[in-house]
Amino acid sequence: MSSPPAFPTAPPPATADAPVRVVAVDAALAPAVRALQVAPEQWPFVGDASANLDQAWADPASEAMAILAGERVVGFYRLDFATAAIAGRAFAEPSVGLRSYVIDRDAQGRGYGRAAIAACRDDVRRRHPQRRLLALTVNVRNAAAIAAYRKAGFADTGELYLGGNAGPQHLMLLRLQPAADPSSPDPVRDAP
Repeated sequence: MSSPPAFPTAPPPATADAPVRVVAVDAALAPAVRALQVAPEQWPFVGDASANLDQAWADPASEAMAILAGERVVGFYRLDFATAAIAGRAFAEPSVGLRSYVIDRDAQGRGYGRAAIAACRDDVRRRHPQRRLLALTVNVRNAAAIAAYRKAGFADTGELYLGGNAGPQHLMLLRLQPAADPSSPDPVRDAP
């Protein structure tokens, strides 16, 4: 008969089969969001989850969102409704910005990132149906994130935002609602 472990074991990691959903961060979820970690090479692009949460809560134009796999917090992002803050300019259509997007390093590579983008898209469509575009910027050196966002349905507009702390960033867009005027130029459809 084997003896029990000397220390309690961590809860089992979330599996790819766990349903992914997004919810507003509240006081009960905040400690788990603050504990999210990224790989050292991701740090310059995403920073500290705790500081990002504080910034989201301090900004009345933002919503702090937790990414859950089952009941476990596996990620975080911030919705920014002051979209000029995303790319240094306003957009022709009602938009919302996606900022501070992170999947915990121990949960990466399991499909949570793409599932979370789909859950985010569905959440914004449901709660903010007037918004037509989801916008983000991603550092030109962050090839893994660029590829992940493309797989999740974002289009690279070919435009660079030069106001980022870590250098130039690609502006990427995901269509949430059909364009108001289908005959007008569409930054998603017409992306290079």
